[in-house]
Amino acid sequence: MAVSAAAAPAAEPLPRSIFKKFLVMLCSLLMSLYVFYCLADRCQTLPGPIIAAGAASEEDEGGGGEFLGGSAELPPWQAAAARRKRLLQRLKQRRRRQEAAPGAELPAGGGGSRAGGSGGGGGAAGTAGTLALLLGEGSKRLPQAIIIGVKKGGTRALLEFLRVHPDVRAVGAEPHFFDRNYERGLAWYRDLMPRTLEGQITMEKTPSYFVTKEAPARISSMSKGTKLIVVVRDPVTRAISDYTQTLSKKPDIPTFESLTFKNRTTGLIDTSWSAIQIGIYAKHLENWLLHFPIGQILFVSGERLISDPAGELGRVQDFLGLKRIITDKHFYFNKTKGFPCLKKAEGSSKPHCLGKTKGRTHPDIDQEVVQRLRDFYRPFNMKFYQMTGQDFGWD
Repeated sequence: MAVSAAAAPAAEPLPRSIFKKFLVMLCSLLMSLYVFYCLADRCQTLPGPIIAAGAASEEDEGGGGEFLGGSAELPPWQAAAARRKRLLQRLKQRRRRQEAAPGAELPAGGGGSRAGGSGGGGGAAGTAGTLALLLGEGSKRLPQAIIIGVKKGGTRALLEFLRVHPDVRAVGAEPHFFDRNYERGLAWYRDLMPRTLEGQITMEKTPSYFVTKEAPARISSMSKGTKLIVVVRDPVTRAISDYTQTLSKKPDIPTFESLTFKNRTTGLIDTSWSAIQIGIYAKHLENWLLHFPIGQILFVSGERLISDPAGELGRVQDFLGLKRIITDKHFYFNKTKGFPCLKKAEGSSKPHCLGKTKGRTHPDIDQEVVQRLRDFYRPFNMKFYQMTGQDFGWD
């Protein structure tokens, strides 16, 4: 009895040592699993071959293949890396094919969503550029071209049309840097710009620049080589459109006729009213010519932008040094709105028209007032024609 009682305590360390060994084995197993998981995750992001889903054209249309040794269903964090890898490899393959056959068109669906598949390899270039930008490539640059005016001339339409071009990247909202936010500095301005790849043009549009006295010197200070675009329109129609926009926001404003004249009896025009003042194009242009040569400014007809959008866009593309990719195939005329719309907008395969704020119905204006305005603008228009070397046919 005494011997067995003494032996009992000696057996207690046995379970404790087994427990320690079990913990060591468990920790080793967990560490092995963790290392294996890390290695497996790393392998998914390493460059490796892709098994094509078919021919090169089929891969462009939505193939992409599976990674060798991989699974069609990956965890989300691995799937993202896999998608990035496939996009990069497709981009490289597209570039190699374009270098090998620069004039060849890709098969249908191979990448014409941005440029409508016209203009040779423009659609492929647009898709490739979009992929690269989505992958965070490119850099933010100060604009090389600016649409500086004029308000209610058709600047939004021009910008939306230009954004179809794969080599144009533009800010959507008006930055108003050179008139309202100049004190924020060029770094702030540059940060507003979209990322662009080598060979692409950064653009913005703020129509009020054209009538801002300080804007020409400020833009010239940023870059003397900046290309400027001015969309102009019959100043009488432009003034009525300007008034219509204000009326939609402030229904209680005075009539167009009362705002037009300082004195209705004498017929003296109130040139201090912005709707009238903006249309004196020759006066504003003189300020710009103090800082930029006339050849560095392109004047786009707002009327022709409606009647012949492809023709005007051709002139703009030439001015910007771009390949003529935007053609009449990109447009259709919307009878309801009364102006052209895009068959395929930027980044979309659906037709696109400007919003409800564009193409408003103008109020009926006293024709005597309209004629008085035409007489007022005529000498300024003639001077503007001489300065630009273009007859816009407003008289």
